[in-house]
Amino acid sequence: MRIRIVRVDELPVLRDIERAAGLAFHSVGMPEIAADEPLPLDVLADYQAVGRAWVAVDPADRPAGSVRSADVPVGYLLADIVDGNLHIEQVSVHPGSAGQGIGRRLIEHLAGVASARGVPALTLTTFAQVPWNAPYYLRCGFRALADDALPPGLRAVRAREADHGLDRWPRVAMRRDL
Repeated sequence: MRIRIVRVDELPVLRDIERAAGLAFHSVGMPEIAADEPLPLDVLADYQAVGRAWVAVDPADRPAGSVRSADVPVGYLLADIVDGNLHIEQVSVHPGSAGQGIGRRLIEHLAGVASARGVPALTLTTFAQVPWNAPYYLRCGFRALADDALPPGLRAVRAREADHGLDRWPRVAMRRDL
């Protein structure tokens, strides 16, 4: 498994990964999240253009008989800059590649990028009670932040999420110091 910057021609694959990964939300009674559309291609292109979109690729996962020499993305991570930190906007792994540590490797890659740039922390917002969300990020070294202690950028992220209807389920902002 290798992690690299996503290529423009792979942006539609990110949407496919997100749709497939999102189906798991049916199992926890969140069909609205499962049905939520991935980010549009132009937004994904913005992340790619500024170098804040990475893919995990599996060189062995090529269609039979394919002459394409490129690796196939099986997971991805998008990052924003929020409050001077790298903020994980999205990390998704295709269910066919789940359970192999790909999400953690993407997060560790971002931590390495952040450290190399002198960025003090990674942040994210997520569902508090979904097993592959907040409990998973706790195991990855993140800690939950109290809502009343959020810095301005994270407060703005949480407000946008609430406007999108995500606060129907408990949400939490998290931080991992580097």
